[in-house]
Amino acid sequence: MSERSHKVIEGALPGESATARAAHASLEGKRRGLSGLLPFLGPAFIAAVAYVDPGNFATNISGGARFGYLLLWVILCANLMAMLVQAMSAKLGIATGKNLPEMCREWFPKPVTFVLWVQAEIVAMATDLAEFVGAALALNLLFGIPLFPAGLITAVAAFGVLALQRRGFRQLEAVIAAMVGVIIAAFALQMFYAEPDGGKVLAGLFTPRFKGTESVLLATGILGATVMPHVIYLHSALTQRRVVGKSDEQKKKIFRFELVDVVIAMGLAGLINGSMLIMAAALFHSKGFTGVSDIDVAFRQLGALEGKGAAILFGVALLASGLSSSSVGTLSGQIVMRGFINRQIPLFLRRAVTMAPALVVLGAGINASRALVISQVVLSFGIPFALIPLLIFCRNHKVMGALVNRPLTTVGATAVATLIISLNLFLLYRTFFG
Repeated sequence: MSERSHKVIEGALPGESATARAAHASLEGKRRGLSGLLPFLGPAFIAAVAYVDPGNFATNISGGARFGYLLLWVILCANLMAMLVQAMSAKLGIATGKNLPEMCREWFPKPVTFVLWVQAEIVAMATDLAEFVGAALALNLLFGIPLFPAGLITAVAAFGVLALQRRGFRQLEAVIAAMVGVIIAAFALQMFYAEPDGGKVLAGLFTPRFKGTESVLLATGILGATVMPHVIYLHSALTQRRVVGKSDEQKKKIFRFELVDVVIAMGLAGLINGSMLIMAAALFHSKGFTGVSDIDVAFRQLGALEGKGAAILFGVALLASGLSSSSVGTLSGQIVMRGFINRQIPLFLRRAVTMAPALVVLGAGINASRALVISQVVLSFGIPFALIPLLIFCRNHKVMGALVNRPLTTVGATAVATLIISLNLFLLYRTFFG
């Protein structure tokens, strides 16, 4: 990452001073209401981009088509977990002025830090696989471009998105926000087409259950696609120097504002994820098309059931998802390397390395949708390696000071980590021995 890009993430560019001044005016009580909140909105929305990436498309569409509304409760629980985890990550950056990988390097033995870095890089590749393959698949569906050439085009587009960082973070934010707006609009219209059963939606949301190993696999993928480990690292970096509190009381106020940011951003991401699964349940599962487990099949089936316009909306949303989330994944990768081992490589070189597995998948003719689902399972296995250190730091009064976790927060975060680890172990057992 260039020095300029690193400073952008830390909120240290001169262009950010207006936001910082407005934020401090809010802290001093000179700005109130929505005007007082606006300077603090942003970090959670950048993080939320990763919660609507192509991996979410793959797991949610597959889950809805095969099991109907069965796994809606997983999306609800995963979204609540994401709010808790992202709030803790933001709080760590506010309290310490450091991001999670930097804290790990400072507090943990070198061998532990090295292992954490290696697994985080594997997670970064799995993340890039989902984003890259998803965008290439969208180009294939919309324009009929073969997957491998579509992958090369995606590479060019990805480099174009990254080039925006040279002009500052605001332009990148604007482009990402526009792409997320496209996704929201597309799925709002898809819900109109789907006409879901309200009673079944409520039952799916509040009745926890599974139906065989495949439902557990998809639930784990949904969890990995929602509580994403690389964004746990990133969010702490986005808040670490964005607005610096001059006292414990100011840090508490900053965190309260950022908590609103988290709830709004993660709430929107949860609604998008839920709408994906509901659409697949209403249009595919309820009409007997339970075999729609691949994104390309979903695209064609949408066209057959609701017309070409619905299919195009779906494809455009998928393309916007892949391109917007790619930048977030790359930023996270830079935070991981710089934080854990105090090294960095040029941004474009990192992007080239992490996109290589995706090009291999496309060139080898591996089922793209299945690769997306498996990539989300890999992400789920990476969650504890980010979540447990975050929990250790946030419950430590010496580290967090006035922002140390309350006992109830620590209990909730411990329950989340235990649930995720247990689900992963159960998945392994059922897959290999069940």
